[in-house]
Amino acid sequence: MTTINLRKGNTRLPPEVNRVLYVRNLPFNISSEEMYDIFGKYGAIRQIRIGTSKETRGTAFVVYEDIYDAKTAVDHLSGFNVANRYLIVLYYQQTKMSKKFDLKKKEEEIAKMQEKYGVSTKDK
Repeated sequence: MTTINLRKGNTRLPPEVNRVLYVRNLPFNISSEEMYDIFGKYGAIRQIRIGTSKETRGTAFVVYEDIYDAKTAVDHLSGFNVANRYLIVLYYQQTKMSKKFDLKKKEEEIAKMQEKYGVSTKDK
């Protein structure tokens, strides 16, 4: 128990640190077992979600039980080579992700409106 207390002590973590990691640049054919092998070395994992659609392939979310395990994983796995691909491991940030989603949603709405009213932004 003392090692845990020493490790966690009064360590202040940066505000972006959280238990959910966003992983990019994964091989498209990586399996869940391989993900658990790689990320499980750094602590107990609650969930791994690997992207399967055209837009999300090569990405995954890894959720750790403990925030300190997540930080250790980011520190050790950023730039880690998997099948000749270097992993990009980031802390998931809801605000950044939702901004991307909102922008895409707005673009889709604009396209629908243009289609509905026969308006084009392209020069003729």
